[in-house]
Amino acid sequence: MPTPSAPPTARRTQPPATAVPVEIEAHPVQFTGSGREYFRVWIVNVLLSILTLGFYTPWARRRTAQYFYGHTLVAHSPLEFTAPQKRMVFGFVVLVVLTLAYQIAVNTGQDTAVALFLVAGAALAPLLWGSAMRFRLSATRWRGLRLQFVASWREVYRASWPVFALALVWIGVTYGLDALTPPVPEGAGGAGAPKMPEFTPAMGGLLLLGLALSVLCAIRMEYNYKSLLVMQSRLGTEPGRWKPQYMDFVRIWAATVGVFLLGLLVVSALVAALVGGSLAPLKSMGGGATLIIVFLIIALLVLGFFLMLLASAPARAYREARMFQLMWDNIGLSQVARFKCRLNAWRFVRLRMKNLLFTLLTLGFYRPFARVNEYRMKADSVTLHIKGGVDQVTGVLVRQQQGGVGDAMADAVGLDLV
Repeated sequence: MPTPSAPPTARRTQPPATAVPVEIEAHPVQFTGSGREYFRVWIVNVLLSILTLGFYTPWARRRTAQYFYGHTLVAHSPLEFTAPQKRMVFGFVVLVVLTLAYQIAVNTGQDTAVALFLVAGAALAPLLWGSAMRFRLSATRWRGLRLQFVASWREVYRASWPVFALALVWIGVTYGLDALTPPVPEGAGGAGAPKMPEFTPAMGGLLLLGLALSVLCAIRMEYNYKSLLVMQSRLGTEPGRWKPQYMDFVRIWAATVGVFLLGLLVVSALVAALVGGSLAPLKSMGGGATLIIVFLIIALLVLGFFLMLLASAPARAYREARMFQLMWDNIGLSQVARFKCRLNAWRFVRLRMKNLLFTLLTLGFYRPFARVNEYRMKADSVTLHIKGGVDQVTGVLVRQQQGGVGDAMADAVGLDLV
């Protein structure tokens, strides 16, 4: 007699197969260049640019990009800069011609032509930026893969709305100042003297509002362009991934203003102490010290200008480092790869100040070493995390690229304009 089968609820079921976790590999970015090597590239670029009155610039830019790209290793493979030299020269010539035409219009008093140049420049600025991004990304290769910037011109102009908002802000400020300017009483300036209108607190408030809105427009412009550049970039067919928010940019700008004010306070205290100490011995010299005081004031003004540059240098370095860290710690390539950045902003500020001091002491000849040091600190702070391994992911991306037309399209558009 056959044994009755067990009821369905009593049957033993196989446990579900567990998914095999995909391995994530970490690859620190490495920069293998040196200041001594780059100095040879830099000095040739400087000398030839001087001898050619600046027309060697596109060749110099290409040699510089090839040096830094070729010594930047991403997952043990160097980047490549493959921009066609002819198109870099053409873009440079276009900019030179437009600049000369604008300067001629300004110097010859052609106000209508100047106004048209300014309007055309504002209207074409997004086009120039988009063209330059297409050119630069299409000229960047890694393991045979070419980056692409695929944003449409409509998307570029939509991201550029802060440019036009900025123009509207200052048009409004101009008309507002005209409306707020009080009338000048008859004969207020005396016979033959120009009549200057009174500057009111309302006019000052309007100017401050215009400046504040201008800064917000500048921040928004930077955010829009960086986010568009990342999200509309492609490697193979994989899109870029973007996480930063607009308020992240606002916080960095606000902190930068704080660093600048602190630097300005320190420099102002230094100048005040220097001026007080320099004038104290001159008080007992009487009228003979007048000429010395004049020369001393001129020297202090020149020194003050350089001290102002020094006061802004920490703020500029701080902002550059914070923005670099924000970007590379929050972007990636679809679900395939992501970056992490450990750059310390204050270490970068200290490096920038040391480089600035050495550059001044060497009359500019330390500049290539300074540039290499700063580039190395930023590059070595970035780590690439790849899901599935470099060779596997690269193979997939190469097949995606070979199956599309993006490579040919990238060759047909874009110039080295900005």
